[in-house]
This record gives sequence, C-alpha cells and structure tokens, in this order.
Amino acid sequence: MGPIHELLRNKKAVLFDLDGTLVDSIGVWNEADELLARELTGAAPDRAEIRRFREDCLRRFRGEPEPYLRYCAQLKKRYETDLSPRQLHQRRQAIACGLLTEVDYRPGADIFLRALKARGTILVLATTGRKASVDVYRTENENIRAKAPVDEIFDRVYTCEDVTAIKPDPEIYRRALDDLGLSAEDCLVFEDSLAGVQAAKGAGLETVVMYDANSDPDRPQIDALADCRVRDYPTLLAALGWGE
Repeated sequence: MGPIHELLRNKKAVLFDLDGTLVDSIGVWNEADELLARELTGAAPDRAEIRRFREDCLRRFRGEPEPYLRYCAQLKKRYETDLSPRQLHQRRQAIACGLLTEVDYRPGADIFLRALKARGTILVLATTGRKASVDVYRTENENIRAKAPVDEIFDRVYTCEDVTAIKPDPEIYRRALDDLGLSAEDCLVFEDSLAGVQAAKGAGLETVVMYDANSDPDRPQIDALADCRVRDYPTLLAALGWGE
C-alpha cells in the first residue's frame, strides 16, 4: 500500500470509474441481462456466459456511436426476437433502472470521496455507463443520496453519451483532462476493470485498481498495468490514516 501515498501527493484531481469501482453494481447488469433473457426465451440463462457475451460485444463496438444499441442488435440475433434493437435497449434500461435504485457504495467509498473533497481535490466521475443510469443514482437511489450525493461530490460527470468511443478507448479521460485544463501528472484514476485501466493508461494517467471479483478473469493483465492495487476502501483509508 505504500505507493498510494506517493500517487496521491500533489494531485489536483482524482477521476473515478463508477460500476465496480465506487458502487457494487456489476451484478445489476448481469441480473438485468439475465431477466431480459428470461423474458425473451422463458428459460434460465447462464449468468457467466451472459457477462462474457456482453463484454465481448462492447469491446467490438466500443468505437461506434451507440455501442449499447449494437449490443442489443446482437441480443436480437441471439434470442431471435421480434423486438427491434432499440426496443430491446429500452427494455434492458428499464429493467436495470429498477435495480439501480437499490445499489450502494462499496463500503468506505463514500468516506474516501468526502475525505478527498474536504482536502480540496477536484473529483470527476468518468463512466462507460449511460446518463440515464447515473441519473437514477442522482435522483432515486437513497443509499447514494444519503451518503455522498453525486452532484454534491463530483465536480464533473462524464458518461458514454459524452464520448464517441467507450473504454478501453482513452477518449473519456482525455476529454476530462482537456476540460479541466490539467496534465496527466496532475491527476489520478481509480478503476476496477481491464477496459477501464487500459483507457486510463492510454491517456497517460497513473491508475489505482480497486479489486472487484468480477474482473478476476483479467487479473494478470490488470495487475501488470496498475500503478497500485487496493483490496477495498477500508484498507485504503487505513493505509492513508484517514478515519471517518
């Protein structure tokens, strides 16, 4: 944990991924895709296979204008449904939004965010997720609103609608640097997934990896790229000597 002190030293801004990094939400998207598959087929799907299929599609379509719509076009083929890709996309988002109201911060994440904020650090949210999902956290999720409200904590919020290519493309981080008028050396990124770490490193940013079990299949590659690896926020807070 020693490097985290040096990585945070003199940093003007800290940029965070959302799903898996700050909030326990990766399972929500697995569940949403599982529920959608059940609706379309009437059968119980394999959750691990659903996750692999989604991640493969998003890697393939990351540079396209609407990668999630392209993903839903693949779902249409996969499940041989009469619904259009747009209709599938809307249904998937509706299912997910119902689940996202119950998502919570990872233990200690809100304390870490507030500690950084109190120290005058610029905080940025940079997520591959959609604005509609972030808006649920902003306005409907009482867990997040009670602990560290999005609009109170973050100085800037970027979603997939703000870029032309999603992670692992570094565009979202490069845009944040440009908008802030800061250099990569002024900033630190917190990520959990391989795509996220690749995006951050592609923008020349030092990156702390927050452990998330969903990314274990990519662990060797993630660890090779990370500047620092952290098990969880209580461990991070203890290492920094930042209490509640």
